[in-house]
Amino acid sequence: MEWESPGIVLSARRYGEGDALAAVLTGEQGLHRGLAKGGLSRGKAALWQTGNLVQLRWVARLAEQLGSLSAELVHPAAALAMSDARRLGVLTAACAEAETTLAERQPHPAVFEALVGLITSLSRQADPVALLVRFELVLLSSLGYGLDLASCAVSGGTEGLAFVSPRTGRAVGAAHAGAWRERLLRLPGFVAEQAVPAALSAADAADGLALTGHFLARDAYGAQHRPLPPVRLRLVESLLRLEL
Repeated sequence: MEWESPGIVLSARRYGEGDALAAVLTGEQGLHRGLAKGGLSRGKAALWQTGNLVQLRWVARLAEQLGSLSAELVHPAAALAMSDARRLGVLTAACAEAETTLAERQPHPAVFEALVGLITSLSRQADPVALLVRFELVLLSSLGYGLDLASCAVSGGTEGLAFVSPRTGRAVGAAHAGAWRERLLRLPGFVAEQAVPAALSAADAADGLALTGHFLARDAYGAQHRPLPPVRLRLVESLLRLEL
């Protein structure tokens, strides 16, 4: 049994002396694990860094076996993000979310495409937090927890949308929030924009992460009785401290 595919390195953990147990994501194979022989050696460690885009080959005698993974580097996302703490945090958070929410060996092409888009956009003029929020919205939708942000849950209108119900995930217009205003999640304007903004205000970044974080914690991770990935929590804490 074998397959070849473009993929994303989600993680690589030590396995034995110099080998690595790698988790990767592809469009057709979904989340997949395999043994990367010599993956943590001096010559290959840079290849198996979280977030790298690679050309993968998986081989096993039987389909249900762990199998062996080999790869060729296509885009060194980890190295490119290393000098920017916020971009590196976003990259590792998105990969951790994909690894810990998706069922193994089930295709999620929309998530794969969204994560590739995030990775390739990190080196461009795009705010990394905006990229992460956009990715998390796709992830929630693919998992069956999509938000309805197209129109107001009260009036049905599409103008002046400013909040989201933490219970239903539906948008609410500013004019119809009423006494519930303080209990609603804020809907930052960049979420509905076609283009990803080059920079977000600290308030918009915090509101975006709070929005998707609420539904990830309640639904995607709540169903597993586990918290959000530590790297995602640290990203929020750093943003609130204005360290990034």
